[in-house]
Amino acid sequence: MYQYDQYDQTIVDERVAQYRDQVRRRLSGELSEEEFRPLRLQNGLYYQRHAYMHRIAIPYGNLRSDQLRMLATIAREHDRGYGHFSTRSNIQYNWIKLEETPEILRKLASVQMHGIQTSGNCIRNITADQFAGVAPDEVVDPRPWSEILRQWSTFHPEFAWLPRKFKIAVSGTKEDRAAVQIHDLGVYLDRNEKGEIVASILAGGGLGRTPIVGAIIKRDLPWQHLLTYCEAVLRVYNRYGRRDNMYKARIKILVKALSPAKFAEQVEEEWQHLKDGPSTLTQEEVERVSQYFAPPAYDKLADTDTSYEKHLLENRAFARWVERNVRPHRVPGYASVTLSLKPRDIAPGDATDAQMEAVADWADAYSFGQIRVSHEQNLILADVKKRDLFALWEKAKAQGFATANIGLLTDIIACPGGDFCSLANAKSIPIALAIQERFDNLDFVYDLGDLSLNISGCMNSCGHHHVGNIGILGVDKDGAEWYQVSLGGEQGNGANGARLGRVIGPSFSAEEMPDVIQKVVDTFVELRIDGERFIDTYDRVGIAPFKERVYASRQPAHA
Repeated sequence: MYQYDQYDQTIVDERVAQYRDQVRRRLSGELSEEEFRPLRLQNGLYYQRHAYMHRIAIPYGNLRSDQLRMLATIAREHDRGYGHFSTRSNIQYNWIKLEETPEILRKLASVQMHGIQTSGNCIRNITADQFAGVAPDEVVDPRPWSEILRQWSTFHPEFAWLPRKFKIAVSGTKEDRAAVQIHDLGVYLDRNEKGEIVASILAGGGLGRTPIVGAIIKRDLPWQHLLTYCEAVLRVYNRYGRRDNMYKARIKILVKALSPAKFAEQVEEEWQHLKDGPSTLTQEEVERVSQYFAPPAYDKLADTDTSYEKHLLENRAFARWVERNVRPHRVPGYASVTLSLKPRDIAPGDATDAQMEAVADWADAYSFGQIRVSHEQNLILADVKKRDLFALWEKAKAQGFATANIGLLTDIIACPGGDFCSLANAKSIPIALAIQERFDNLDFVYDLGDLSLNISGCMNSCGHHHVGNIGILGVDKDGAEWYQVSLGGEQGNGANGARLGRVIGPSFSAEEMPDVIQKVVDTFVELRIDGERFIDTYDRVGIAPFKERVYASRQPAHA
């Protein structure tokens, strides 16, 4: 994975020193909170409901074991012993003291990490497929291109004060596991008939108050022009994006207002001023970055292993974990393992310092010292020998990381919600825990098959509720917490791409939510044919049977 050069390290170290002085002036009263706020946000520091929250960047979800150990150290020494992995593949600490934040950034810089551009109206952390480089369906490894975009966008002077935050995702696989279509700017990498790398560029995707699926505005863009074309997109947005209303400031509003075709025309016109200019990529630059993502020293192994096959036959729990949490690898004899951060009674995405240190140890022992973070809020060891899977599973069980529920109902995506976030209208974590408790029978959940459930505590949609097969949105009704339910969303893995769920009707109280989800699931079970997925049953029968079942014995008091 990418290693800082002297320029990277100097930039980050200088930012730490600069921020340390800013904090000193804030604590001494030289800076007011109003003056300090934009400075702390530039370093990923928010003030939440109860304390400061520090958001740390994990570029395209890639971590080294020493970096994960440092994240564990920060959790133990500066927080309450845990961190929260978010849908942006970042980590957040929810109980941070302002005076300790310069030291946190110093420690992060010592392992080539930072909190730069994890907040503010700038280009945020760039995300990619968590199985990049190892997925059998991969056409182009997105990591070098994500790193090139990261270097280009970090401290870019023209895009430091955009109309609103800006999120980019990159994918190079047949199956979109990076949710590219719901990003402000998306990049699909492919190869043309000559085998040359080309990109399709999407713009105007995003969730939140006005959820929109992005549209392709450029096809078959030669790789040399990736940066100049993306710069043209940002320039058009920066010039014409609304700044008078923060709720209408995202690029999706501009693209929708103009139409994708008209927006593409404006980008094309702007691009003519940039095309073949200084930001045009060279083969030398691509090779410079790509060297950091060269395949590790894989052993030559048979694709099958006798001891592994024996454990599969003799241990049903292990076999189930392999089916749900282990994915094929492009190299014979290896597999990719997803460690579930969704066991019962734990907030989705949370990991303790001890758990993080354990995963770092497993990465060193089994996966070339590397870890991935998915936007589904799980951790991945991408390069595990099949013969080591049983030993890894036993260790993961001891740490609570072996729940065999990846892609299932209890693999819930959820934001921190009203327990922490000052923007939230309602709590997310108690709803997630209540649903996990209701569906505690893993055999039953396993039989349901693929079924995504996403929860957001407010319209900002940090839990991606719009694209969950079942989506839950916290809303404020007369000062009370209520929850709106939608059905039929998909994040983009399906053949039809990303799509937005439909709200089934009036909202529900927190106490009703486990019963509501139970009725939705029961309806699915009754109407399901030949083991079809939830989304397939929903497509076949529509929303009406679910709505009728949920509201059959209820007279809602709130719309």
